[in-house]
Amino acid sequence: MMDERTFRKAMGKFATGVTVITTEAEGVIHGMTANAFMSVSLSPMLVVVSIGGRAQMLSKIKQSQKFAVNILAADQQELSMIFAGQIKDKRDVEFSRLADLPVIDGALAQVVCEVVNEHVEGDHTLFIGKVIDLFVQEEGEPLLYVNGQYR
Repeated sequence: MMDERTFRKAMGKFATGVTVITTEAEGVIHGMTANAFMSVSLSPMLVVVSIGGRAQMLSKIKQSQKFAVNILAADQQELSMIFAGQIKDKRDVEFSRLADLPVIDGALAQVVCEVVNEHVEGDHTLFIGKVIDLFVQEEGEPLLYVNGQYR
């Protein structure tokens, strides 16, 4: 049977890394946990993030026309949970800056992008980002997500 629950279950079988997408709009930093991220092109360097139509992040990226992808390390599960809204109490999160965008300290990689295109597909918007700066840690293991659980 093909319904939303079965589809979600099937997609959950695909192990992904975990990212936090960050941006800044009107001087306020916004972040959202996402696993719908992939590289698109090496030349030019392009990536895509998929943002749900009901997510607050959607309007923030449309406004700023920039975003950063922070690829989380294995020890950053709590950060993932904070930005996914799974931890409700207020937590202070430290940000650094890269190419004048907020990025998460300790992430395995920080990829800063300018939006070059957007496509509405179903209930999500795909933002194509041209990479304008990046930082990569040499050491560390990624945080993974599969079958609805962190690994």
